[in-house]
Amino acid sequence: MDLAKIQQKLLDSKLDGWLFFDFQNRDHLGGRILGLDYTKPTSRRWYYFIPASGTPTRLVSVVERTRLDSLPGEKIMYLSWPERNEALQRILGTPKNIAMQYSPMNEIPYVSTADAGTVELISSFGHEIVSSADLVQEFEAVIDEKGLSLHIETGKVVDKIRSDTFKLIETRLQNGQKITEIETAEFILEEFRKNGFETKGVPIVGVNEHPADPHFEPSKSNSYEIKKSDMILIDLWAKKSIPDGIFYDITWCGFAGKNPPAEYVKIFKIVMDSRDAAANFVKSKLSRGEEVFGWQVDDVARNVITNAGYGQNFIHRTGHSIGRECHGNGVNIDNLETRDSRRLIPGICFSLEPGIYIDGKMGVRSEINMFVKSEKEAIITGEVQKELVLLNV
Repeated sequence: MDLAKIQQKLLDSKLDGWLFFDFQNRDHLGGRILGLDYTKPTSRRWYYFIPASGTPTRLVSVVERTRLDSLPGEKIMYLSWPERNEALQRILGTPKNIAMQYSPMNEIPYVSTADAGTVELISSFGHEIVSSADLVQEFEAVIDEKGLSLHIETGKVVDKIRSDTFKLIETRLQNGQKITEIETAEFILEEFRKNGFETKGVPIVGVNEHPADPHFEPSKSNSYEIKKSDMILIDLWAKKSIPDGIFYDITWCGFAGKNPPAEYVKIFKIVMDSRDAAANFVKSKLSRGEEVFGWQVDDVARNVITNAGYGQNFIHRTGHSIGRECHGNGVNIDNLETRDSRRLIPGICFSLEPGIYIDGKMGVRSEINMFVKSEKEAIITGEVQKELVLLNV
């Protein structure tokens, strides 16, 4: 935990303090920011208050009195709930603007770990509770130069694995050999293992109508054999198996043959245009020194697909935060599932992955990763698909 940096950020944000609260290890965001060991079980409520200036205070149960001993500041212990409430009110003092892991109207649920009762309790002392969403992004989601290098290095290998995967399908079909969706996904997983990567779940390898489900997961029971004239979607994500590894997450589309269906080509082009419009919007806004918010980028991508007549077929947000977790804790590119009002700040990595999904028929998605290098520059961190991958079969 960088106490000086947190307090400076509180001052910059005109906040009087940040109250961390947890019960039974529910707030992993706060735990990571504070540098706590969340492998240790905890069964009592604790509180850690960082004022914008001055010394932090730890409030812990006498039963788990050492829970916050790794953190600086005064320690106060409570036994009963009235003692806890009295101590908490004393620690917080006169009415203040206090940040908590809370989001008004649950607008940004990813940071909303403080339960309603705790928010009510703190509010009853006269304090105004504000969302810590921007603070969480600053201290949990920002990636440094080392992290960016790891992300880019991972991307180069993952891009090669993606290319090799399409080549594997092509070779099998050329030789008249059988290959299924799950076998292809298992090939990707084995390549990850060989390269010292880790992932979460099973890569998405889907043909024809399967990718109409954006989160289709191939298995031995549902897997199709991949055949000539099939439409193919491959979505793969991985990071180096080291503590500071940063995920790289991409989706590409292809066709087993040289003459893909006209509708498939059409919606692929719309999705490409949507993705590129979003990326160009981010780059141009930043280059002019203007702020960019997650919901704005989603609107740009979504408008392209809506204007093309497929708005009802774009059924998820445009992108998500990327970090040590594939779906990280920074700003998402979203004005559909949530209205993400967080700003794209330097050090933030995120995906752009618009898609069109036609039930029972086909699904197209194109996913790239972007990184905000400075207040005025954002980059695409890997290869960008421009045309369908056409297999020579």
